[in-house]
Amino acid sequence: MILYFSATGNTKYIATELAKALGDNVLDLRERIRQKDYSPIRSKKPFILCSPVYVCEPPLFLIAFLRKTKLIGSPDVYSVFTSGGYAGISEFIVRCLMRKKHYKGSAEIKMPRNYIASNMYPELETAEIERRIRQAGRKIQETADVIRAGDHLKSRHIRLWEILVTLPFNPAWYHLEQGVKDFHVKDNCISCGKCERLCPLQVISMDNGKPVWKGKTCAHCMSCIQNCPAAAIEYGKKTKGKKHYYFEKYRYALNK
Repeated sequence: MILYFSATGNTKYIATELAKALGDNVLDLRERIRQKDYSPIRSKKPFILCSPVYVCEPPLFLIAFLRKTKLIGSPDVYSVFTSGGYAGISEFIVRCLMRKKHYKGSAEIKMPRNYIASNMYPELETAEIERRIRQAGRKIQETADVIRAGDHLKSRHIRLWEILVTLPFNPAWYHLEQGVKDFHVKDNCISCGKCERLCPLQVISMDNGKPVWKGKTCAHCMSCIQNCPAAAIEYGKKTKGKKHYYFEKYRYALNK
């Protein structure tokens, strides 16, 4: 059973392609997370957790969900991380979460970044986006071959300093930098409600046909901004003028 959360399609692509290669089932966790559905998940085949990487870890809401959800059946667990090039301590986190299971390693697959609510990362050129997507396709097949054989995925060694730095930094970043007050919608909003439906934490609600962000923090997963069909959502001035990314927009790169 392949489990995944995907904000803009990168991890969905990885998960669905792995499912095809392995003849396995795939389960999108978004709605379970939204509804706080912690009912057990059963699988006779190994569990394969596919997750994006946010600030060097899997999303905090995904970690919280997995803590409360029992994986029943197969004792084996793999993980596959999608990131802009550095998965940080993601495997350490999942290994700890799955300490009662037989953890069989992880793979890191480099994909185009989707986080545009910061000026820390330079925008990728289209050619680089296409290159990463093509390379990911090859990595998926390599990963599937290892899992099919029942072998361990060769995980990157995580250094102690990475753990000591990341564990306190991530919660601080979440509370200080991932606020909702700078989200706003432009006049070209078409009131489709897609942003509300996609938000994994239900931070967004529609008010008079326009999205409103509530609470103090969110996951900054970029589901709302990047999937908006009218490109009507901005985060302060940081997203202004930046091109939006979602996987399906660049799927054509697989055939180049």
